[in-house]
Amino acid sequence: MVTVNERKTTMVKPAEATPKRAIWLANLDLFFKTVQTPNVYFYRPNGASNFFDPSVLKEALSKALVPFYPVAGRLRHDDNGRPEIYCNAEGVVFIEAESASSIDDFDDFRPSLELQKLAPIIDCSGAISSHPLCMLQVTYFKCGGVALGVGMLHCVADGISAIHFVNTWCHMARGLDLAIPPFLDRTLLGPRKPPQHSFDHIEYQLPKLSKSQDNGDNFIVSQFKLPKEKVDKLKVKAKEDCNDTINYSTYEVLASHIWKCACIAIGYPDEEEIRLTTATEGRNRLQPPLPPGYFGNVIFTAAAAASAGDLKSKALGFATKKVHDTLARMDDEYLRSSIDFLEFYPYLLNGAHQARHDAKFNVLGITSWVRIPVYVADFGWGKPFYMGPTRIIFEGKAYILPNTVNDGSYIVAIGLKPKNMKLFEKLLCDV
Repeated sequence: MVTVNERKTTMVKPAEATPKRAIWLANLDLFFKTVQTPNVYFYRPNGASNFFDPSVLKEALSKALVPFYPVAGRLRHDDNGRPEIYCNAEGVVFIEAESASSIDDFDDFRPSLELQKLAPIIDCSGAISSHPLCMLQVTYFKCGGVALGVGMLHCVADGISAIHFVNTWCHMARGLDLAIPPFLDRTLLGPRKPPQHSFDHIEYQLPKLSKSQDNGDNFIVSQFKLPKEKVDKLKVKAKEDCNDTINYSTYEVLASHIWKCACIAIGYPDEEEIRLTTATEGRNRLQPPLPPGYFGNVIFTAAAAASAGDLKSKALGFATKKVHDTLARMDDEYLRSSIDFLEFYPYLLNGAHQARHDAKFNVLGITSWVRIPVYVADFGWGKPFYMGPTRIIFEGKAYILPNTVNDGSYIVAIGLKPKNMKLFEKLLCDV
């Protein structure tokens, strides 16, 4: 069992005076209002005497908070009761911790209760303005290695924006200039006037509780590696199944393979509809594309649906084409319609919808971090050898992660009930 002890907590504020103003939050930000996705970076010691010196980290952090000053703010309600970021420079929590354990005690680094000790969870139980928007934790292990845990409210930043902030922090620690300034005007993702949605948006329709699922065992989290040769084999199989001229992406094939395998492993009745939701990045799908460095949430939910019977009985290509067609639909008009849909149905912004992104509601969800530059976070002592989420909070939620070695293989982390995990592993890996 890994033990972690906090030894010092500091509130780090911007190094210079920053604008004191409110930042409007878009519907896409408020859709993730209650969500947190803490993650952790692991670093091996490089022999430097000042390896991850907290004074160096805190000084660099204070410099990074000057351009990224909203991160040092707090939430509040505007005159209409809508949450916004109040940029008051109250600061970011920086925790220094230590552990008598070794980095290698974490085995395969899959999301777990042990891993959660390394990245803070922001306590949002109090008043909206009472808690920070970001908490950071550096844990020093007896082996000399270090873990950097990042906890940030999702309404502040999506994955790409959060990584932009962390990588800027790294640049400041190495004495480099700001590479790409954050673009802070979120009104670019405001609804049209008047708002108009042109699609049914199945992704926002509340799913019903599956009649087939029990409330027995809690789910567990496992992590599997898919080597390049197996990924290539899956792509060939999907292409042959579809017998068309479309070049299906690696993500489309992997997502459909996970969808199909999970559906079989869980054992949904043939007549039930099973959704696959995928987090879809919209920065370059919107027209015109958003400015470089847009800081906020540009994550749209894409949802494919098929009967369990079809997913189980038909070839992989059936699911792959479903995923491909769903993602191809996510163009500027669909995304703008999605933003407007949230304007028409504001109850979707209260967090209840995320609670139904769960296998017991016939919803399987996939998030890919493959295209996010997670392995360039170098503070001056070398790049991380692993980065990933510390927890999975819903059954049926999966992450596709880049392998630490750039060899074309992928890591799949997923939460399923113990009785379903063995079959899922066999179906996923026996390609």
